[in-house]
Amino acid sequence: MAQVGATSPGREGGGSAPPTAARVGPAPAARAPADERRFALLGLRQDSDFALHFPLRYEDWTRLTRLAAARAGEPLQCDLRIRAVQPPTRTRQVCRLHTEDESGDTVHLSFFKVFPSQLAQWKPGQWLRVQGEVSHGLLGREMLHPVVRLLRAPGSAPARQLTPVYPATAGLSQYALRRAVQQALGRLHWPEPVGPQELSAALGVGELPAMITALRFVHEPPAGLDPQAIAQRSEPHALRIAVDELLAQQLSLQRARNRRESLTAPMIQRSDLAERARAGLPFQLTRAQERVLGEIRADLARDLPMHRLLQGDVGSGKTIVALLAALEAIGGRFQVALLAPTEILAEQHAAKWLPMLNALGARCAWLTGGLRAAEKRRIRAALEAHEIDLVLGTHAILESKVRFANLGLAIVDEQHRFGVAQRLSLRDKRSDGSDPHLLMMSATPIPRTLAMSYFSDLDVSVIDALPPGRTPVRTRLLQAARRPELIEAVRREALEGRQVYWVCPLIEESESLDLRHAEECAAQLSGLLAGIEVGLVHGRLPTADKQAVMQAFHQGRIRVLVATTVIEVGVDVPQASLMVIEHAERFGLAQLHQLRGRVGRGSASSQCVLLFGENLSDAAKARLKAVYEHQDGFEIARHDLRIRGPGEFLGLRQSGQSLLRFADLDREAPYLDTIRALAAQVLARTSSEDPAVPELIACWQGSAEDRLRA
Repeated sequence: MAQVGATSPGREGGGSAPPTAARVGPAPAARAPADERRFALLGLRQDSDFALHFPLRYEDWTRLTRLAAARAGEPLQCDLRIRAVQPPTRTRQVCRLHTEDESGDTVHLSFFKVFPSQLAQWKPGQWLRVQGEVSHGLLGREMLHPVVRLLRAPGSAPARQLTPVYPATAGLSQYALRRAVQQALGRLHWPEPVGPQELSAALGVGELPAMITALRFVHEPPAGLDPQAIAQRSEPHALRIAVDELLAQQLSLQRARNRRESLTAPMIQRSDLAERARAGLPFQLTRAQERVLGEIRADLARDLPMHRLLQGDVGSGKTIVALLAALEAIGGRFQVALLAPTEILAEQHAAKWLPMLNALGARCAWLTGGLRAAEKRRIRAALEAHEIDLVLGTHAILESKVRFANLGLAIVDEQHRFGVAQRLSLRDKRSDGSDPHLLMMSATPIPRTLAMSYFSDLDVSVIDALPPGRTPVRTRLLQAARRPELIEAVRREALEGRQVYWVCPLIEESESLDLRHAEECAAQLSGLLAGIEVGLVHGRLPTADKQAVMQAFHQGRIRVLVATTVIEVGVDVPQASLMVIEHAERFGLAQLHQLRGRVGRGSASSQCVLLFGENLSDAAKARLKAVYEHQDGFEIARHDLRIRGPGEFLGLRQSGQSLLRFADLDREAPYLDTIRALAAQVLARTSSEDPAVPELIACWQGSAEDRLRA
């Protein structure tokens, strides 16, 4: 049984209620310094942090159970009298108490570590309240290291509430956490810019309690309550907390949008350069592309910074829309920065963009971390002198040494692959105090609930139709045992003039293991596919070698390309008709969908084979099933959001933090529209002197408000 806490004899599991005081900020330093340090490791510094440190689960110690009714493996609470004590010895470390309940049924309590103070109190005839799990061993009934408390007499009143079990850290007991949470709740005054009556009426959910009442309820649920009622938000107190968090989020996002309205950006008008580029295209833009391009042009023409997310499924044509937007800026004598997460993706953009840009007279440069120091200095000097119109590259563009003469537009591809601080740094690349326009692109579609919440301060453009000629990709699931059969299919594809990707599994713990597996796979395929050229590309390959391999694959000289996930985005080879993803169960949903999108770009029938191993987890089965059943990226993204949460979509995976602590976007989706409208009403009627709004945001988000602004 998971212990309720390191409860010593005579100590209650909760703490006494402290006097109340109206405060949101830090609690008085009344705790042991060691506990303070451990609380800080959990991010618990002020009263609101403790109030929002929600239980992982609850244990029910509100009932007493007789030993005769105990079931093996189930936790119980009972009152027992000590019959005999076997203290530990040099040869036997275990301390055993022989006990019985009021009915005379017996159980042995075994402790692997005891203190002299405990042994001094454990005497024959002493009554104990015991919490633990009963098992059946050689000695009969026994309980291993239960939690015990001294009693004067059996049958005294048990706990009146369910006992919360909190996320903890090494050396921090549940008792200390429960006491600290209760003390914080006793001091806390929760800011409520929208009162419970107004909130209840707007949401149409009956009477919701005040927030402090709801918090106390969730930390101390009454006896008899089903904890699932809290988890499922069917309990009004739990719903009140979820709604409060979403309101804080919406207030933060709408304040960010309002702040952006006070900023300035260069006005970029329609350009003849962009029109000439359009006239030279070998295809017509789809209606979805035309609509999105119009939205971007309208933003660029304003003196407010564009903050637009351009999203669309794999192959929907985002790149050409971004290119035309870049040409509008270049035609207006502004500079453009295009930022890509990997060198391969940056190279793919260069292959598509540079011929058109060079033909139109635009001056372009390539800036990545792999360039020589002298070349980097030359490019930085040219950017400051406005001798470069467009710089294309990777994270090297974000370096503080890189300064622009007149940056008008920054384009970030696969925006979720960059950290928030990196995206924010692009906004400081102008020297006149104004912001460049910012266009973020993502081929990972954003589910509607996520767009309504985390992205509600952005303008979102969606290319919701694929260009004509894209062939649907058939998805197959194949057990690893059928790998030889798959290799023969690869041989047939290659001999018929088509090309194949073979993606090796991701081993997050070790990049070197990724590399070794890819090298072994390439060597094996080369031996089995005699006469067929097999190439290898991975993240550690030198830039020049990587470019040479990709060029050979583009030209068809390499028929089978073994790769790690560096080819996940941006690679466009129309002759590639087969994608093999080895150990597909190790990949995330978004990655699987992105990789599948690398094929089906030509006229040939294409397929994606998901090769999976044995003993799949339930989550892995769910991912493979979702990719097998759905081609629509938005539907896949909805599943991904449910499985992994919003961090992947927001570029917050690195931080290990979720921006929602209690609310659930799927569950609370019906309330989002109303909460957004309430947030707008609150900001419209709130004076700048009213602290309720910033206090509420600070309680829920702290430094996360800065992350949301990116």
